[in-house]
Amino acid sequence: MEESIYPNETLQTIFQRRSIRQFQDRPVSDDLIRIILDAANQAPSAHNQQSWKFVVIRNEKKQELAQLVSKQAAGFPKPSTSILRMAGRSIGSAPVVIAAMNTGTLIEHGTELFQIEAEPALDFFRTMEIQSSAAAVENLLLAATSLGLGSVWLGILFLIKREVLSFLGEKQGEFMAVIPIGYPRREASGPKKQTLEYVVKNL
Repeated sequence: MEESIYPNETLQTIFQRRSIRQFQDRPVSDDLIRIILDAANQAPSAHNQQSWKFVVIRNEKKQELAQLVSKQAAGFPKPSTSILRMAGRSIGSAPVVIAAMNTGTLIEHGTELFQIEAEPALDFFRTMEIQSSAAAVENLLLAATSLGLGSVWLGILFLIKREVLSFLGEKQGEFMAVIPIGYPRREASGPKKQTLEYVVKNL
């Protein structure tokens, strides 16, 4: 058995994660989905408010979401239209889709927690909610990879955030992510990353 080049399994998972957009016609068990969601729920959050919510979408509802995305794509310029339609196909291909959004709890109660005036603090609490929910989604993506599953964060769907949240029956918020999950149809090679020399500054 070939020895891993990574010092531990956590780092191996991080470096092996790929954005997977097409999936096998193979179900993902409820047990695995629960593990993935539990991992997402362990993410750090501002003041431990865990101001996130997850919606698991399967079967007919998933296909309805894929159709919604494809329909909405027509209202955008060609580059965005193409990416939205590709996102719709990814949703349709996956056996499970998880939508993540923040609840607004920190925005609503932040002034009490931090003793900061509401008006100047709005951007502060809004940013912390987005950071917290993004950390939860990253946990979700890594957990899926560690279990042999593929996933992709469909960031383009933020263009139709209002329509997606309305479809899900959720209130409008500052953050929304849609993540198809399933067994990859084929192996994917990751994009080339910039070297650390371009992204790290030492003081």
